Amino acid sequence: MSKKIPRSSENDYSAEIIARRQAFIEENTPATLHHTRQYSFDPADMSGNIENLFGVAQVPIGLAGPLLINGEHAQGEFFVPMATVEGTMLASYNRGMKVIRESGGVITTVSGEAMQRAPTFVFPSAREARDFCTWLREHFDEIKAVAESTTSIGKLNEIEQYHAHNMVYTRFDYSTGDAAGQNMTSRATFAACEWIVTQHPPLSHYLLSGSFDTEKRTSSVNLLKGRGKRVTAEITVPRQVMIDNLRITPPQMHYGQGISTLAALLTNSSNNAAHPANGLAALYLATGQDIANIGESNQCTTYNKVTRDGDYYFSITMPALIMATYGGGTALPTQRECLEIMDCFGKGKAMKLAEIAAGLVLAGELSLGAATRVDKETRVNEWVDAHERLGRNR
Repeated sequence: MSKKIPRSSENDYSAEIIARRQAFIEENTPATLHHTRQYSFDPADMSGNIENLFGVAQVPIGLAGPLLINGEHAQGEFFVPMATVEGTMLASYNRGMKVIRESGGVITTVSGEAMQRAPTFVFPSAREARDFCTWLREHFDEIKAVAESTTSIGKLNEIEQYHAHNMVYTRFDYSTGDAAGQNMTSRATFAACEWIVTQHPPLSHYLLSGSFDTEKRTSSVNLLKGRGKRVTAEITVPRQVMIDNLRITPPQMHYGQGISTLAALLTNSSNNAAHPANGLAALYLATGQDIANIGESNQCTTYNKVTRDGDYYFSITMPALIMATYGGGTALPTQRECLEIMDCFGKGKAMKLAEIAAGLVLAGELSLGAATRVDKETRVNEWVDAHERLGRNR
């Protein structure tokens, strides 16, 4: 018989049950626990965030910055905590942030907000499915009222419709305040769907999630319609600032970006950026975000040009940036401290954090975009050289 992990129905976060699980691991696996069993906060704080708790994973956190942002919600200089085990990464982001500061700051703009649950409604025939699309539009206000009765924060703003065969794929689009909102939208949409069942007899059945929300993975629908926050970060880097700090000219950078964009097209990539997931994952780990949302959030398009004055304009748009400053893992002690470093903990701060994240990604794109070039005279590649010097923990 398989051995069962010790659990307690009364209090599964007590010191006693945690000690039993630690002993269970040492008795049934080759491991001897030392570092994972050490932590500085009350295990009860993790109720609702983890099951079968036996310890913590200590991930190094570094500080990058200052990052100068000229946003609508984030304004000024910010030091950004980044949790990672990849050497050279913070050094690269710091270099990008220096370029941003010497260029007068990165401009950030939030242009959309939507969190989805995507039920699929199934009918006996395609015609009845088509007619349901009209019915949905006619009864939107009633559906909205039912959905919003389950939450004090969430607002149902739109029901997207995609008719295929005898099915209607939908996306219920909500604004969710400072929470990421996946659980909130599930509860609200379930209530709405149950109301629809009672009001529309031709419906055969429905799935609460027919996967058209494309949760935790990239998709063309998220790229176009958005999921989470849609944020753009843009900057014009003076020619001499680029040469002095990145050792590359605007035309050279533009040339490389064009090649990378073609590669993205040929490989059917989800974006034409270099590595948005790097900075986002480090920020997510530090601040208590759902790390699997990197699946959507790393989608990113870039645009660049050499200006008439010979400077370099560069922008990124992140259409599915999912971040929270309230709820989920954001209130855990270490994650809260990291959010507080940026003054981004609690209600009213989600837009600010999203703008900081977009500025962070732009910094990383500038630095890595320049680093992949090989210097003709020295035959040095900064990308390889930096990893050899800073990233060889062997």
